[in-house]
Amino acid sequence: MFGGLTGSKSSSSDFGERMLNAVASQSIRHLFTQSETVDVEIRCNPSSKLLQGSVDSFKMWGRHLVIRRDFLVEEMSFETDAVSIDPGSILGGNIRLKQPTQAVAQVVLTEDAINRAFTAELVKKRLVNVDLEAVTNLSGGEPISFRDVKVELRPDNQIKLMAKTDLPNRADVPLSLSATLTVEKRRRISFKNPKFEPDAIPDSMLSLAEILSMAFAQILDNMVDLDRFDLDGVTLRVNRLETHGKNLVFSGYAQIDHFPGTR
Repeated sequence: MFGGLTGSKSSSSDFGERMLNAVASQSIRHLFTQSETVDVEIRCNPSSKLLQGSVDSFKMWGRHLVIRRDFLVEEMSFETDAVSIDPGSILGGNIRLKQPTQAVAQVVLTEDAINRAFTAELVKKRLVNVDLEAVTNLSGGEPISFRDVKVELRPDNQIKLMAKTDLPNRADVPLSLSATLTVEKRRRISFKNPKFEPDAIPDSMLSLAEILSMAFAQILDNMVDLDRFDLDGVTLRVNRLETHGKNLVFSGYAQIDHFPGTR
């Protein structure tokens, strides 16, 4: 744990503190398919306020968290504003909020985890049987699929993406592009200013690869919406994202409507 509660303690509030820590940790763990570490700190001063259901803030930090079985988060943290809870709910083994609350949040993804995400069914199904006009013009009207996606994070919010696709008369067409990662409407990750990267593309495929790479960028630009990854009772919103070496760091806030498993 980060720490305990501060302030004067009576025996009843001390019991409530221990219960609240335990219940909060267990509830947050339920957000994730797997978790290596989940630490919770509850601030309440004086601690007797807990008996009336008043908490100054919750702070959570987690490491190696798996969301929906396939999406690995290296680190996630959030800290709420003041929270009003039903003190009686703690004895029942859960935490019921009297009203929604907001928290400052940060999420760290690694380059490896992003590449792993492209193998998840939720993502792969959006890259299969694509029927954009830009690609069907090259495939005789048939939809095509993208596979073997590889991501490379670069400084200054730049990203390089490589993939492959097949056309009716040409297999294993390689794609390669770079783009700038930005945030749209606090929830959608956008791939701005895509540029074809011809290095390592065979001369015989340059024209095809450029058209298909730009089409691939268009598909990605409409695909990454955080609403598809909402947790139970928690909605994430992003104010800023930054590449730091092999990590992608999201900073924003979480809207917490209820603790996991409670409504």
